[in-house]
Amino acid sequence: MFFQDVIGQEELKQRLIQTVREGHIAHAQLFCGQEGVGALPMALAYARYVHCTNPLENDACGECPSCRKYNKLIHPDLHFVFPIVKADKKKKEVCDDFLPEWREFVLKNGYFSYKHWLGFLGSENAQGLIYAKESSEIIRKLSLKTYEAEYKIMIVWLPEKMHDVCANKLLKMLEEPPQKTLFLLVAEQPEQMLTTILSRCQRVNVRPIESETLRLVLSTRYGLTDQDSAAVAHIAGGNYLKAIETIQLNEENQLYFEYFTRYMRLAYTVANMKRADNPLLKFNALKELKEVADEISELGRERQKQFLAYCQRYLRENFVLNLRVPSLSYLNAKEAAFSSKFAPFIHHRNVFQFLEAFGRAEVEIGQNVYAKMIFFDLALKAIMLLKN
Repeated sequence: MFFQDVIGQEELKQRLIQTVREGHIAHAQLFCGQEGVGALPMALAYARYVHCTNPLENDACGECPSCRKYNKLIHPDLHFVFPIVKADKKKKEVCDDFLPEWREFVLKNGYFSYKHWLGFLGSENAQGLIYAKESSEIIRKLSLKTYEAEYKIMIVWLPEKMHDVCANKLLKMLEEPPQKTLFLLVAEQPEQMLTTILSRCQRVNVRPIESETLRLVLSTRYGLTDQDSAAVAHIAGGNYLKAIETIQLNEENQLYFEYFTRYMRLAYTVANMKRADNPLLKFNALKELKEVADEISELGRERQKQFLAYCQRYLRENFVLNLRVPSLSYLNAKEAAFSSKFAPFIHHRNVFQFLEAFGRAEVEIGQNVYAKMIFFDLALKAIMLLKN
């Protein structure tokens, strides 16, 4: 991982490079950032730059012996600590037992989450931890002299997953670090770490990726139109992993869009029927609405929750359209076409009730409430709200 591989974060890159060039490298640094913003890629790029024997102005050279070892993550003065799942039958209890898998996974993915890592290990339903036994390994590695570089670098990914015994021994190392040792801790939830560790680290905040930067990356890498890339970047909120997930769900979102439009058209039809209208027409419209609700209830729990989350986002976007500020709206072409007629019916008198109803339905689906009842009840609420 080079600095050039880290998406955005240009100001932070330059600040880190400057610390190396000026020789002001803090011995313990805590990279804090939510998943998908590039905290671990930034720490890896920084470690490479520190170890590079011929660093360039804005990045590591990529050609020196150190960089060639980093291409395979086999530099002898680079050490890793990360959450693992004990495999008693295979006697795998410390991070080094998983080092081949870790190298393969990091080199292949670059940006990934805790969930992705456990999935790669085939342990997605388990709880990954940095176990107490790891503390002895940390002490052993850092007590050795460097092999070829000026610094020994220890990258600890997700230190908030540390066992208390391991965390307390790490604290002692941070208080009295071996000479020329650099700790790079990468946390997503630093508030869960020991406050004594936090106080001994220089904090490096990795902020969400700038929306325009993320949009350009999505357009270049995935061939999205400007409108679609802007919509995905907006939904992702600076999280590259969420952006990729959104792109992968495009076909799913198309299905959710079709269900939503059918749902709302039928609800609107029923809502605007008058007493004098043929009762049979009203009955047929309600029957068709129930059929749509039943179809959605067959999607499966996770897809039902995704559908409801999609509906809430789409309702918010339609409300924003009424503000007449195009730059605030993030819809693809099909969504925008439907919203040109639908948006006027989502206004200040009903938008909060709509969002509350769909949000409550999402919670109830997660609690395994009977889905057919939830979605038909939601349809009846939509009828009432569209009358406002």
